[in-house]
Amino acid sequence: AMIEVLAKLGRGPVFLAGEVLECVITFTNPLSASSTSASSEMLAWASAQIHCQFHASENRVALPPSDGSKHDVQAENETVFVPNRGERGQCILSTPPKILFCDLRLDPGESKSYSYCETLPIDGPPSFRGQSVKYVYKLTIGCQRVNSPIKLLRVPFRVLVLHGLKDYQFPQDEAVAPSNPFLEEEEGLKKDSRLADLATELLMVATSRRSLHLYNISNSRGKVGTFCIFKTVYKIGEDVIGTFNFSEGDIPCLQFSVSLQTEESIQEEFQRRRGQPVSFSTHARHQEACPPCCPHPLWCWLLTPLLPTVSLKWRLHFEFVTSGELAGTCLVRGSQSEAVTWTGVEQIEVDTFSWDLPIKVLPTNPILASYVSQFSSTNSITI
Repeated sequence: AMIEVLAKLGRGPVFLAGEVLECVITFTNPLSASSTSASSEMLAWASAQIHCQFHASENRVALPPSDGSKHDVQAENETVFVPNRGERGQCILSTPPKILFCDLRLDPGESKSYSYCETLPIDGPPSFRGQSVKYVYKLTIGCQRVNSPIKLLRVPFRVLVLHGLKDYQFPQDEAVAPSNPFLEEEEGLKKDSRLADLATELLMVATSRRSLHLYNISNSRGKVGTFCIFKTVYKIGEDVIGTFNFSEGDIPCLQFSVSLQTEESIQEEFQRRRGQPVSFSTHARHQEACPPCCPHPLWCWLLTPLLPTVSLKWRLHFEFVTSGELAGTCLVRGSQSEAVTWTGVEQIEVDTFSWDLPIKVLPTNPILASYVSQFSSTNSITI
């Protein structure tokens, strides 16, 4: 005897805070060779709820004690619906549970689907997986047979937060409200669609401004080259594009690397020890050897987004390897009648130095983010 439970997020696994999450949950009594008319299955009830689970590194983060006694007592009872039962960390946000049905009877081969809709809290934290803390969102569906423990089906998803979006007041006049004229929208989803359209417009305005930023790259011995970039504010998923020029430098650059990094510092009141160092995570890296007179393009792929416990900053981290000698670094062997062979010198003195360029990263359209998300929109269990 079994019932298959399948949950599918209709639009993908990434949402903006304030949007409506919609999930279709299907309950199926599979038809097998041994099925008879007496093989009907019964479920007592099913309920669904969204929650955000917070994890903190015990070695790095000191959290105030939480009053979790009520939840602990409930968690011991397997007949009580506790969405985060058995999960590590603290449940810092949850929506009210919604009952999908009571007393569902399914004949062999029969399926029934239920739609769950819930607005994601506009003031919730963004999804984040760092070295010190994690914020993980999940939709949990609880199902129970009569006189049996509750079974939980969890569907993880990501939440992006655009600051300032919750302060926006939608126009009362529908005629002037932002909308997509090419889509037929249900009345209940109009505001949700307008929210996504507004977010896309705000992000476009914030990240489309361009102005030339030109930086001279120098060390203690002189100028190495220049770096040019046209903006320092990006959406998640955008390419960071800049150009190096070493042709006018006094010091030969032999090699450079650029890393896209996040700087994660724990707020002082949550530090385990005073003066804890910040931690860095590298999300993309580009390294290249340098021909002497050639512009070098740079590209990196942006990932994720601020958080109540840690301060998160983005930066481009540059590392340069320069020659300690001003003489040429190549030898030519052969003659005019023979093939010319270029070989590098066997030994050369080098200097290394680094430079950091802060950048700002904003969220992106959640539909686009869903295409590259590692989360699946569908999950299932058998009970």
